[in-house]
Amino acid sequence: MPANLPPQYYEVERQLKTADSNEEKIAIYEELLSMIPKHKGTEKVQAMLKTKMAKLKSAAQKKSGPSKQGPSHTIKKAGAGQIVIIGAPNAGKSMLVKALTNADPQVSDYPFTTHAPSPAMMPYENIQVQLIDTPPITPDYMEVYHQELVKTADGVIILIDPTAADPAGTLQALMGRLQEKRIEFIGPQEEPGRGFLFRKKTLMVVNKSDLPAGNLDALKKMIEPQFESIPVSASTGEGLPDLKERIFALLDIVRAHSKAPGKKAGLEASYTLKKGSKVLDMARIVHKDFTQKLKFARIWGKGKYRGQKVNRDYVLQDEDVIELHI
Repeated sequence: MPANLPPQYYEVERQLKTADSNEEKIAIYEELLSMIPKHKGTEKVQAMLKTKMAKLKSAAQKKSGPSKQGPSHTIKKAGAGQIVIIGAPNAGKSMLVKALTNADPQVSDYPFTTHAPSPAMMPYENIQVQLIDTPPITPDYMEVYHQELVKTADGVIILIDPTAADPAGTLQALMGRLQEKRIEFIGPQEEPGRGFLFRKKTLMVVNKSDLPAGNLDALKKMIEPQFESIPVSASTGEGLPDLKERIFALLDIVRAHSKAPGKKAGLEASYTLKKGSKVLDMARIVHKDFTQKLKFARIWGKGKYRGQKVNRDYVLQDEDVIELHI
């Protein structure tokens, strides 16, 4: 059975030739694994990548030893996607996570309250998105796990404190630290360029919109036009509903719901897939045998008549209800 790997797989695979460290290679292998369709034809490819990852991780542990590189914080992805929040001291990352989720991280007015990355789930309509709160990044200090988290995340929020003495300079220094690790931040609608190994779609969120701030002209000049400045207040809640919408859009996913033939449409069996996914991609997730047996599907959704018949190549739209027929 052919693997039928997507074209993007080979683009990412080529980056292995220029990877300088085991950590970068491991991150590339993880990205490749996330892109591989899960069916019998790709089992050997998946096994090969997992074996190479295991060897690299083992080599990295032997080389570094238990105490040289400090703690490693790997956070397993959960929900519909993973967004890492980074920023300078006192930008309000923990306050933002608290305002967007049901988590209760420690929040204070002094810097470095957060000592380690911490995940929390943000409810958005009928899905959950994983947000990662992180310790601050400064011009002189950044943990190794910062770059690891950013490289493997589905998207990034850079949280900016406009009340700081030099917010533009602080932002430039933060981005520079991660660019040294070959990480490029791009806008939600921007096409990735060349020259960087890891390209991450990013939201530039300006916190503390309820407080007076100076030096905003220099900050806007640095952010725009590549990014849009998104004003919020984690303290008052201003702008947070709009931010949730933008986080969902940043993930570039669609929600699909399965319906058993002859039964009422329910939203209990829900799936999240990348935009551009087809009925066949969802069938593969529902059951591995469906990829061979699927004949057609019926769709309920926006702009369609109820129970519209479609083939396996139909491109899913957000909130489609799908009835698979084998």
